[in-house]
Amino acid sequence: MKNVTVTMEDSVADWARMEAARRNTSVSRLIGEMLAEKMRHDDAYERAMREALEFKSIGKSDGRYPSREAINDRSLDRQSP
Repeated sequence: MKNVTVTMEDSVADWARMEAARRNTSVSRLIGEMLAEKMRHDDAYERAMREALEFKSIGKSDGRYPSREAINDRSLDRQSP
């Protein structure tokens, strides 16, 4: 483990001391746990974003969107099978 010095506003330090006491831990451990959670959250977000950007649609497409007319063409719905 590494020791670091953190500079913060007095009001933030007061909150951190009270929050650490409420959780029955030290301010140092509280900050370390908060940063570790932030790191896990950011890593999960980055992974999900990468997977979403790599997503390939199922089926074939010529890359063009259908026209409004084609989407709303109700005559296809009226044809019997």
